[in-house]
Amino acid sequence: MPAPQTPAKTGNNPLLVLAKISAILDAFSLTRPVLTLAGIREVTGMPTSTVQRLVTNLTAQGFLDREDDAYRIGLKMAYWAAPATRGKEILDVLNPLLKDLRDATGETACFFKAEQRYRVCVGIAETRHALRREMHLGKIMPLHAGSAGRVLLAWDAELLDRVLKEPLESITESTITSSEDLQAVVKQTRTDGFAITTDERETGASGLSAPVFDSSAGLVGAVTISGPTLRMPREVCEGWVETLLQTAERMTRIIGGRFPGEAAS
Repeated sequence: MPAPQTPAKTGNNPLLVLAKISAILDAFSLTRPVLTLAGIREVTGMPTSTVQRLVTNLTAQGFLDREDDAYRIGLKMAYWAAPATRGKEILDVLNPLLKDLRDATGETACFFKAEQRYRVCVGIAETRHALRREMHLGKIMPLHAGSAGRVLLAWDAELLDRVLKEPLESITESTITSSEDLQAVVKQTRTDGFAITTDERETGASGLSAPVFDSSAGLVGAVTISGPTLRMPREVCEGWVETLLQTAERMTRIIGGRFPGEAAS
């Protein structure tokens, strides 16, 4: 009887395939939402045949959508992205404090986290005023404009370095577009422990933000009060600083966090 043959190796290592799929999806970003096959190949460094095969499969499964001769992240991914802001223990804990902050000031209270070179709204308690700034869970904004961005950059030197390596887009007439100016206001934010901005990301809008830290004194995110400047002129924002800082401290304590320079318990 002939000896049983050893099955041939196919080379289709599932982990390797997942890594290649991840690289393709990571090739897309807010600054390059649409890519051709050649563009994907250039970003990933994969062979043309591999890119073509995987992109075809990803499109068939709805993970990518085709636009003429190019591709973008598929709408199916939105069904997975939406639950990402729900069910997180830390957000479940912080959301009641956002509502308390909203009730104390009457304005929208948000919680922002940094994602790559952007900030994302991951928690929100909306104002009950009819006139309000447009804000929603998952909203993505640049880090160099607005009070929350200043806070996120002030306690993350590596993130600040990455942001400063790229041109700073002008969004309004008040947006900071100078690297030196951004460094200066970020340094001041770290000194003050909070940031107040007006008109930087949206004309006629104001915001004030403070940092929240984890158990290793690492930055978790920024808690923010935002609204129209009509109701939030500079003097009103300054009057809310103590309330904001108290909320940031409560958030830090409730998740077992501590502030930089504070001894671990």
